[in-house]
Amino acid sequence: MEPCITFVIGGARSGKSAFAENLARGSGEVIYIATARAGDPEMSSRIAAHRSRRPDEWSTWEGDVLSLPDELEKISAAYNTMLFDSLSMYLSAAMFALPENAGEDETLWSSAEKKILEGVRGIFAAFSASANGRDKRLIVVSDEVGCGIVPHYPIGRRFRDLLGLANQIAARASDEAALVVAGIPLWIKTRAPEKS
Repeated sequence: MEPCITFVIGGARSGKSAFAENLARGSGEVIYIATARAGDPEMSSRIAAHRSRRPDEWSTWEGDVLSLPDELEKISAAYNTMLFDSLSMYLSAAMFALPENAGEDETLWSSAEKKILEGVRGIFAAFSASANGRDKRLIVVSDEVGCGIVPHYPIGRRFRDLLGLANQIAARASDEAALVVAGIPLWIKTRAPEKS
């Protein structure tokens, strides 16, 4: 079997994470790549809910989120399935690591955006390099934020636009993609059938 990248996208509380978790069940050695960090009680509660849904036999990676492009090749060598939840939180961490005024300075932002998107491409490149013809699966979860209201603050608009670009990279790199709406997955990209 060939390696497979599955991209799962949806809005807040759409059921995208639960759907991605169901895809990963029963697919051998699974590692959950957790990108959320508990900065307040509400986020701690969200993280606990995600943890409680995972099977006990799954492993969890909670390393430095920004090191993920470099770490993924090692992770992939040890596991059949990697569930990366989520691309949105990865970008959030990358933006918080920027200098405070990066979102206001066009030159600084342009450079930062390019570097962050190279990191996103690096995640998919690392998986492809390590999987190379083996039965491996990467499931990437992300938020669809382009269908809502325009954020009031410039940094919110920067994040929305950056995530939109990152989602395009993920969709192009994926073999299959599902949009989850109100708990219902809609397959928007599927693998071409194998030639016999």
